[in-house]
Amino acid sequence: MDNPLAGHVLLAQPRWRPEDLGLPLPDSEHATSVCLPTWADVIDYERSAPRVLRRLQTGYPRFFVHPWNERLFVECQRRFADSDACCQVYPSRATAQRCLDSVRRWTGLEGRIVPWSDAGPFVICLPQEAARAARKHWRHAGEGLGSRQAQALLQDQPPIPADEAKRAVRTQIAELTGIPREHVFLFASGMSAIYTIHRAIQRLFPGRKTVQFGFPYVDTLKLQQDLGCGAHFFPRPGPPAVQELEARLQKEPAAAIYCEFPSNPLLVSPDLEALAAAARRWQIPLVVDETLGTYLNLDLRPVADVLITSLTKYFSGAGDVLAGAALINPAGTLADRLQTALLQEYEDHLGGAEALLLAQYAADFPQRMRRINRTAEQLCDFCSKHPAVETVYYPPYSAAEPYRAFLRPGGGWGGLFSLLLKDAPHHAPRFYDALEISKGPNLGTLFSLACPFTLLAHYEELDWAADCGVPRDLVRISVGLEQPEDLQDRLARALDAC
Repeated sequence: MDNPLAGHVLLAQPRWRPEDLGLPLPDSEHATSVCLPTWADVIDYERSAPRVLRRLQTGYPRFFVHPWNERLFVECQRRFADSDACCQVYPSRATAQRCLDSVRRWTGLEGRIVPWSDAGPFVICLPQEAARAARKHWRHAGEGLGSRQAQALLQDQPPIPADEAKRAVRTQIAELTGIPREHVFLFASGMSAIYTIHRAIQRLFPGRKTVQFGFPYVDTLKLQQDLGCGAHFFPRPGPPAVQELEARLQKEPAAAIYCEFPSNPLLVSPDLEALAAAARRWQIPLVVDETLGTYLNLDLRPVADVLITSLTKYFSGAGDVLAGAALINPAGTLADRLQTALLQEYEDHLGGAEALLLAQYAADFPQRMRRINRTAEQLCDFCSKHPAVETVYYPPYSAAEPYRAFLRPGGGWGGLFSLLLKDAPHHAPRFYDALEISKGPNLGTLFSLACPFTLLAHYEELDWAADCGVPRDLVRISVGLEQPEDLQDRLARALDAC
């Protein structure tokens, strides 16, 4: 089993120097982030420059095919297909079929499913021309076989029993949120949780578009647009958008309202009271992604019908395990219908190794989160007063009152913030290159992480993101467990470099 303290070395020895390019964050074979230490590295990564790609030892899941998955796909091609085929592996026949359905819808190309063994998993074989579409589904759906499961398959390892660990995780979430354990569902990734909830909602309201309120994490919107019936998108979640939403719902019924609380990367907290009122009025669910707010800080039961969280982030913290959760709020008016629809769609694909690690990592989640809350608030106060900083995006600065309305006793503002520097096109690259914390995608790890979020998530659509209010040269910072004064010194040195 991997070392649960593997990430701690990055607290004192962060990976931020040019020579760290491509190293895993943390130092784990299954790390969910990779070091991109300079602004130029990020741009060349987006441009698929060989000098960057050949250095990558791992990458952000779904965007990067893990080496163990790559080996498995090659073995599947050897066993079940030919040299001109594209293969992927899914944990069940249903997940594999959904990929083939997406590819057929997008390209018109057909594929086939072959079981690896009588017990699964399931291999999809497609013509090479369908490879790009297959990767798109893999990324948006989050249902592909995980890297640990791929490794176990290739090494002929027996399944790891983990029912007790899963029960412990569900119990911990239930105790933190006040939602009964039978309403807590675990998934192999956060995107898988969103996709499954989305399919359940489509069962209740077939043919309807959904509403995305506020600028979300990239694949949350793509999933609704490309794997569902489409989405009405309201990127700027102020009062005018609420009025526009009401007008839209009067003209065209929707299937659900989705939002993040707070949002990634602008840390905006929409008016959940207004959204919940609209959802109740039109008898549709309000689905809230609370990954950034976390179970410890916020109580969203008064407003949300469904709560979604990426457990990969703060809940686990280590940065080398993938998992997600979806919670059906029993107090919601649609609770029974949602629970029934979700049970019709749900399959438990969280691997045994991942479940054991998740239970182990999450044991100290409350203590970690409280410390991260305090440090992030201190750093944002410092940055807000620095002459090089134009804007600090953090709940107290972005939209304090909507967030404060749902704070738990002793809760905080979270551990993620974004910075926009003055004269950002010139100063952001200098700041980022000089910043002495680990640099790469992901957030919520026990070690701090920074990335030029808009470049990484929206490189092919930067003008569109800017039109939605998300600056091109934004730098997002996820606060870890380093000493606050140490982190503040690192930020000060990087800001002075501007």
